[in-house]
Amino acid sequence: MPDSTRTSLEQSREGSLKPVIDAIPAALYENPTWRGLGYFARDLAIYAGVIVALVFVTNPLLVVPLEVVLVLAVTALFVVGHDAAHGALFNSKRKNVVIGKIAMLPSWHVYAAWVLGHNRIHHAFTVRQGYDFVWHPVTPAEFEQKSAVAKLLHRVEWSWPGAGLYYLKEVWWHKMIAFSPPARWAKAIRRDRVLVASFVVAFALGMATLGYARTHSPYGALWLVGRVEVLPFLGFMVMIGSVVHVHHVQRDIRWWKRSEWTKFRGQMEGTTVLRVPKGLNFFFHWIMIHTPHHVDMRIPMYNLEKAAKAIETAFPNTVHDEVWRFGDFRRATKACKLYDFDTGTWLTYAEASARVTGAPI
Repeated sequence: MPDSTRTSLEQSREGSLKPVIDAIPAALYENPTWRGLGYFARDLAIYAGVIVALVFVTNPLLVVPLEVVLVLAVTALFVVGHDAAHGALFNSKRKNVVIGKIAMLPSWHVYAAWVLGHNRIHHAFTVRQGYDFVWHPVTPAEFEQKSAVAKLLHRVEWSWPGAGLYYLKEVWWHKMIAFSPPARWAKAIRRDRVLVASFVVAFALGMATLGYARTHSPYGALWLVGRVEVLPFLGFMVMIGSVVHVHHVQRDIRWWKRSEWTKFRGQMEGTTVLRVPKGLNFFFHWIMIHTPHHVDMRIPMYNLEKAAKAIETAFPNTVHDEVWRFGDFRRATKACKLYDFDTGTWLTYAEASARVTGAPI
């Protein structure tokens, strides 16, 4: 084994990400303005076009597929905003902020709160106990102390149909809308909350006016608001909750105690590369190629596949790289309910019960 390779592996075992970052070609950090604007303009055009279609289309056979496309368009815009929030979409900080805020409006996300929670906490402490709040597991002892209602809610949120509810409550509501930010972030978050609220209200009023003008009915007005604004938002909650879950929760993805966690363990071993059908990347923008994004969030979304290849070549048999299947997601939600930090293992409710009480939970 060459000395340089031995040094990289030794550094990695000590927790350093530097050897991994060094394996990524410098060209993969290039982010020309025209390319970022191109993705943003394309996704915005699709989003606006589907909304126009939904204003005029009432046939359920057409409304349903249009709703699906609208959820995907919201998702695509969100990923563009997510890239901007990381400073990866443009070289200009101002362009990233402006485009990022606009791109996150359809998903009702507060840009500054997202930067704080996602960039500064989730990325900095991925799968670290007590720090990373995204799908942070509950121990068997903690579960036993919950009320009957709280246990039921946990069972719902940690099932595959409940992933959207989890994200809506734990991430969007508690970490973006109804929380007291640190003083340093309070002004920016308050300003962006006002921006999101203004967009939601103005959009709803505009659609309600159009709906009433077309149907001469308050119900028609409310239904138009529901199908162009509320349903896509809820659909996006399901989409992003499911996507974030598969990025960081699997039987063989370990969460670490604070003293045992390292950057290498968190970003290289606590993330996934999931291969989706190529057509989906038209909307997903390669966000499922998640490991290189966690190794260095400065890599623009359209270079993540090449970055993953470079990382896996330099560090074989390290990255969780597999074809994404819905069945795998469903099985993971069945197997990964609670967590034992002492042994580093995911548990089902039944397995956890045997360790705590010796009887089914």
